[in-house]
Amino acid sequence: MTDNKLFGTNGIRFIPGKEYGLDFIVNMGLSIGTFFDKPDIIVGFDGRNSSPSISRAISAGLMESGKNVISAGMVPTPALQLITKNSYDGGVMITASHNPSEYNGIKVISSNGIEVSRSEEKIIENIYFQQKYNRQNWENVGKISSDTSSINNYIHSVIQNVDSSSIKNRKLKIVIDSGNGTQALAAPLISESLGCEVITVNNHIDGTFSGRGGEPTPDTLKFLSQSVVENNADIGVGFDGDGDRSIFCDEKGIVFWGDKSGTLVSEHLINKGIKSPIVTTIATSLIIEKVASKYNVNVHRTKVGSVDVSHKMLELDSKFGFEENGGCLYSPHVAVRDGGMGTALMLELLSFSDTTLSENLSTLPNFYQSKTKFSCPIDSRESIIHDIASSISEEIDQTDGLKIHWSENSWSLIRPSGTEPIIRLFSESDSQSHLDAIMTKCSTLVNDLIKNLNS
Repeated sequence: MTDNKLFGTNGIRFIPGKEYGLDFIVNMGLSIGTFFDKPDIIVGFDGRNSSPSISRAISAGLMESGKNVISAGMVPTPALQLITKNSYDGGVMITASHNPSEYNGIKVISSNGIEVSRSEEKIIENIYFQQKYNRQNWENVGKISSDTSSINNYIHSVIQNVDSSSIKNRKLKIVIDSGNGTQALAAPLISESLGCEVITVNNHIDGTFSGRGGEPTPDTLKFLSQSVVENNADIGVGFDGDGDRSIFCDEKGIVFWGDKSGTLVSEHLINKGIKSPIVTTIATSLIIEKVASKYNVNVHRTKVGSVDVSHKMLELDSKFGFEENGGCLYSPHVAVRDGGMGTALMLELLSFSDTTLSENLSTLPNFYQSKTKFSCPIDSRESIIHDIASSISEEIDQTDGLKIHWSENSWSLIRPSGTEPIIRLFSESDSQSHLDAIMTKCSTLVNDLIKNLNS
């Protein structure tokens, strides 16, 4: 972590016992409790081995600040966000989302269910670094209780926010890969309640994510793909460790990124009459502009991170937003990234016609994409990106990292990860050969600068 900076793209991420110990976590609880004005804060955690201990330490700090802690136990992140929106003054989720199992993290949730804004993150950081804690004496220490209703409430809300009768009539078959994460507690029940035949893989909670790791990608979802084909299923879905992202697989076993599923759901909602602005990130495919423009629907882009998408949705009164990594945000439910809600919307999309998922995908404009990442010391990433920006003549956008517009239909995004010591590279083009060329050019630029660091 850099000086006076704790929050990354999505919350605070760290390796417990290595980067930070229990003192840090208790003091972060104290800082978060000092930040919140109102008393009742709900705390939940994911399935990582370190999560229960971190949850208790955060709770201790919250109570020391005078806040009452309500323990939700192990839950998907969007389930905690929904119950915070409906019932509590704030929330804290212990999770590192898709990060490797040795990591953990802290997400701070406002009373509207959305993670605190970037400016509010800075307030919490200042409280921590300046030790402006609102410590209470023994008589005013907060109390602790539990609320185990969050998962049932979450399942009910997801079902209420789709046309459940239409989905039930379609009698879809779905393969669910929970990735040993917390959607194992909800997604199969959501799908069964919607009348689907459900087949599960990696559906037991395992803090090491032993089945395929915590991040769903086309590479890690090969067993899901195989299971969809073998079982003649209509759709497959893979979730990340805390259940807020969903990556889909069509009936032919082809896994695709979230910008395609997000565009399909966007068009489906537009056809249902929801024509509010669509919010997505700077890293998402141009496909959404091509599709939305047919309906005169505006697309707004933000920095990478569901926090930025959520807050832009609030600002614009947008009903739907998405990310290329599988984030799907639907504000009639709660305007946060939600793998369970995204899955229900995909099922609804399929239920509105007899077409297959691959047939739906075939209607999208044809773009080619590639992504990779480079290990790089955190303190060197910004200077590398600055050097690349100085060395090229093409149009650039520095909203978040460096976006290079090679042509009207080709771009690359080079940006530091907000959660790991790496630089990420995304590229897209309507030509495979041009995609290969720009990926090679960008990779060479990044690798040469990283090598210079080590020489």
